[in-house]
Amino acid sequence: MRPRLAVLSLPAALVVALLVPPASSAETDVTVTVNARAGLAAVDPTAVGVNHAIWDAQLGTDAVADLLKDAGVGAMRYPGGSYSDIYHWRDHTAPGGYVAPNTSFDHFMAGVRRAGAQPVITANYGTGTPEEAAEWVRYANVEKGYGVQYWEIGNENYGNGHYGSGWEADNHPDKSPNQYARLVVEYASAMKAVDPSIKVGAVLTSPGEWPDGITAAGDAGSWNQVVLSIAGPVVDFGILHWYPGGSGAEVLTKTDRVADMVRLAREQARRFAGKELPMAMTEVNTSYGRNTQPGALFAADAYATLLANGVFNVDWWNVHNGMGTVSTVAGHTDYDDFGLLSSGNCSGEVCQPALNTPFAPYHALAMVSRFARPGDRFVAASSTDPLLRAHATRRTDGGLAVMLVNQDPDNAKTVSLRYAGYAPAADARVLSFGNGDAGIATTSGSASAATLPPYSITTLVLRPTGSTAGPATPPRPVADAVTATTATLSWPTPPAGVKYEVHRHAGTAGEQWGETTGSSFTVANLKPGTDYTVNLVARDGAGRVSWASEPLAFTTGTPTTSTCAVAFRETTNWGNGYVANVEIANTGTQPLDGWQLTWTWPTSWQQVSSGWNADWTQTGGDVRVSSTSRLAPGATATAGFVGAYQGPNVLPTRYTLNGTLCTTR
Repeated sequence: MRPRLAVLSLPAALVVALLVPPASSAETDVTVTVNARAGLAAVDPTAVGVNHAIWDAQLGTDAVADLLKDAGVGAMRYPGGSYSDIYHWRDHTAPGGYVAPNTSFDHFMAGVRRAGAQPVITANYGTGTPEEAAEWVRYANVEKGYGVQYWEIGNENYGNGHYGSGWEADNHPDKSPNQYARLVVEYASAMKAVDPSIKVGAVLTSPGEWPDGITAAGDAGSWNQVVLSIAGPVVDFGILHWYPGGSGAEVLTKTDRVADMVRLAREQARRFAGKELPMAMTEVNTSYGRNTQPGALFAADAYATLLANGVFNVDWWNVHNGMGTVSTVAGHTDYDDFGLLSSGNCSGEVCQPALNTPFAPYHALAMVSRFARPGDRFVAASSTDPLLRAHATRRTDGGLAVMLVNQDPDNAKTVSLRYAGYAPAADARVLSFGNGDAGIATTSGSASAATLPPYSITTLVLRPTGSTAGPATPPRPVADAVTATTATLSWPTPPAGVKYEVHRHAGTAGEQWGETTGSSFTVANLKPGTDYTVNLVARDGAGRVSWASEPLAFTTGTPTTSTCAVAFRETTNWGNGYVANVEIANTGTQPLDGWQLTWTWPTSWQQVSSGWNADWTQTGGDVRVSSTSRLAPGATATAGFVGAYQGPNVLPTRYTLNGTLCTTR
């Protein structure tokens, strides 16, 4: 949470603007590819969410509820970031903070219902009790019949000073992740005793964001390791927050880190909690152009990327917030306001627009909700230009939507579109929101080409050329056995007259591994230590095909027998760097008179800062560790280094010693 006190006019009339033919100022053509067979995550009804705060006098008003409904907001979080850990719902107080009039839980729920959204409630961990939270569940779902499904236990509780920086209220003498996790179990037990149907979430640190990876004195591991080990088995989802920083437009590139962030959080849940754990991003915002077009571009790209990677709920921080440092960004006044809507306040002689005037990110959320509707499924999309972000969804009505975010502030992009697994009609309905626009424009265009203005968001809504009737979508496959070079996948037996095709995809590139009418498939000749993503597609006797299934991701292992083995062991972590030892074992029968270990970092933001007990070099993402020492059969050498990272710290999976692929321990 980043609180400032806030204080709405209806959106301006929609501005109609046509996509123009390629202009001479446009850059070289960009190719966007959509692979409709490469299915990603489905869109949850709570996908597009926002945060409300009890210090916002406009919380729950009809005007605000109607604006959020118009934007397609499906979830509203309450009572507001760090205020959650000082808020007592029964008497509607927040000792030490300000509570605005008409912001009670019932007032909030009236706005939620008017907007047709779902509530996300944060129970007070910092100064509350499991009994207080259970009483809130009873009041909400038993007495009032509100049917509140999603309940968080606390907000950013790792920010209680345990790691040296404290902003979150926490009255517990023990501020460790162990204490938080043990009490989460008590909260979940008490709350579910009242209503077993609710879903309870635990606070996690976002991989790559402080204090992820840090183990404080006396703890058994990092925050996520401890919390997931103790509370993971009893909670229903994990809670992530993300405020990417950066100088200027650099922040727009940070969405490149989302896939690794989400994947690592899921891997941690599987490892420490022993189960798949859905993830919600209940706070997100940007550090650049919060009220102007860069903020809108970030919001559109961030929401789409998070949702495509399976985050079921994303909540913007927040609806109203208040002014910060005023500046000019992308040719327009930016008030440095975390809010989606103007608070209508002033700083000196500078005043915001009229109360509730939507800022640019509001329109970005509206673009996302029109592009990715509940029940739609994301499919893979790619662009040949890194400044043009492409996303696509396959719709429940058989249509396809493609959202294109041009992050270039100066140049239009002429785009040609290619489709795999989908045959669109020639025309498209076009939604667009450009720099300085007062609303979303709707016009017509082409399914195969478009010209995108600088700093713009454009969605093409397509319809198929023929019938989309086909067999039912297959279930998500399961990986029963994975080795270094093989994987056996399984699923329930297909219906009579239907066969399942197994498709591997890497982004929009893909290949069909095979097909079967049975309930399993084994693929061979895989590359060791490699990530794979597969979908099932059903095909009936008439040649009709289904939507792609939910994707399965798995990683092949390394050889169980090799002449070398490597173990990567982190010893200390301080949030953006760490010390680690790499242990190299000669498991062969011949001595090594000198050795060279190599690996490639999985991301572009990881590096070796310094090393010892060997010669360390890094070129690009490739690391080389060399020694002239003799390594006898059965012997182990250890070399240490200081590593640095500026995003999710994804460890390597493949190591080679003198050109031989090693067993990874």
